[in-house]
This record gives sequence, structure tokens and C-alpha cells, in this order.
Amino acid sequence: MRQSVLVTGAAGFVGRYVAQAFENKGYQVHGLGWGKFPDFRDWGLTSWNESEVSLESLVEFAGKPDVIVHCAGGSAVGYSIEHPRQDFCLTVDTTSHVLEYIRRHSPETRLVYPSTAAVYGQVESVPITESASLKPVSPYGVHKLMAEDLCRLYATQFGLQIAIVRLFSIYGKGLRKQLLWDACQKFNRGESTFFGTGEEIRDWLYVCDAAALLMMAEVHASTACPVVNGGSGTGTNVAMILNALALAFSVDIKPAFSSQSKPGDPDALVANIESAKSWGWLPQADCVQAVAEYAKWFLQEGN
Repeated sequence: MRQSVLVTGAAGFVGRYVAQAFENKGYQVHGLGWGKFPDFRDWGLTSWNESEVSLESLVEFAGKPDVIVHCAGGSAVGYSIEHPRQDFCLTVDTTSHVLEYIRRHSPETRLVYPSTAAVYGQVESVPITESASLKPVSPYGVHKLMAEDLCRLYATQFGLQIAIVRLFSIYGKGLRKQLLWDACQKFNRGESTFFGTGEEIRDWLYVCDAAALLMMAEVHASTACPVVNGGSGTGTNVAMILNALALAFSVDIKPAFSSQSKPGDPDALVANIESAKSWGWLPQADCVQAVAEYAKWFLQEGN
């Protein structure tokens, strides 16, 4: 009998790729969350239930899945600063509902929680290990850390099988927010000025590699609630990424920088990925090639 997985937030960017990855491995995939999703079958889902993620909706739609990947939740630092209460509800409230659902109704279900590098905040050195201090500098990061703490509590207190993956800078075709999306829109308008200095360091992880790691995490979910970083293990500054994007975009534009930092954005985030590698996972994508593919996607479908 095929194992089943419920992906909350499966209509979102990461959720779609997670659903597709599980379906490719033979799982029966169901989805739950906000948003119209008319092409859900194209992304490997057997069903899509458009609803908020709550205990009631989970009781109605979830059944007793072997795995839940809780991709629903807040997904942007800027939004969390403008709407901190809403971000709390999206991230912390939904996580508490998922945990309560498993505890009360499906205790054998394994939970994978995609967290974020934002839980680390400003760090003194990179690469960052999972044991580094957790000092988030945005509501987004604080709320993700609160969700992590809930996961750890339910694992130790109630015996739930959980794994946490702290994703770094995820990108790929279909992403309609954050740096690459904003940059493509600017290049389309002939604009070239960006926040910061261009020297900010990020660890860019292609979304298919992220989905593969989240899928692998379900095998390692346990009452010990392991935490691993999801990154490429390589830091690349923002200027290099934007220059590669401009080249792929075929525009005669040299990105410039305002030296004005965005609130809540740390200077450097690079993952130590030894823990994830010990699971047998390795990122596969070439960053320059993947950025070029993103530019091609934007020109053909995104704008």
C-alpha cells in the first residue's frame, strides 16, 4: 500500500515542489491550505482542499497520513514586519493546530517542519552550525523559532516523531517574491538600484534540492526532533547573484546598491550542512545555471 503524505501550504512555492518530490517517490500526496490551485494534479497531488490550516480542517480532510510536511506559514521578513500579528497566526497558530491534530488523532504520523535560517539572526561567524545561538532579528524569525520550540515540546512531552529543516535562501522557477523576482521586475523596467551594499552573503539553495532534503527528513523524524540546516554550504554575495541574473536576462545593466539595509536582514547567512550530508543528502544544482533558468522562466511566464 502506498504511503500517504499531507503537504500543508502545497499551493505555495516550496509546497509545490515538496508535493512533486513525494509523488515522484511513490507517495500518495494530498494538500491543504489557502489559495486556488487548479493545476494541483500537475504537481503530483491527488487532492487539494482549500481551507485554513486548523484542527477542524485537519480532522475533516487529513485522515491519518504517514507524513505531514507543514509548509504553510509566514514566508517573508518584510510581511512579518508590516503585519506581525498575522505572521504569528500564519506560522505559530497553524503549527500548534498541526501538532494537536497529530497528538489527538494520528500519533503515528511523522512531521517535517520547514523552518528558516532567520532563527539565527545576526551571527558572528559562518558557516552556521545547528548549535549556534538563536537570536532572530525579525518577527518572521521569532515566529519560526516559536514554532520550532512547539515541535520540540510535542516531541519530548507527547512522543511525536518530528524533524526540523532550517532552510536558507531558497530560489527557483515559480518564485514570485524576494530578491530574484524583484530584480527581474526592475531589469524589465530598466532599473538597477537595490537595497544594501551588495556584499551581503547568502546561502542559495535550489528549491528541488530543498524538497529532496525535506522528503529525506521524514525518515529521520523521531522523538529526538533532529534539526538540520538546508543550504548549499557555500556563501555567495548578493552582487554576484544579481550580476549573474543580469547576464542571463540579456540586459545592459550594472546592479547598483543604495547602502541602505532592509530591516530584519542579517549581513551573512551560510549553512554548515554536515548534519544533512550525514543523512546522505547533497545539493545538486549549479547556482549560475539555475539563476539563468529563473531568468528564462520569468521572461517566458513570470512577467
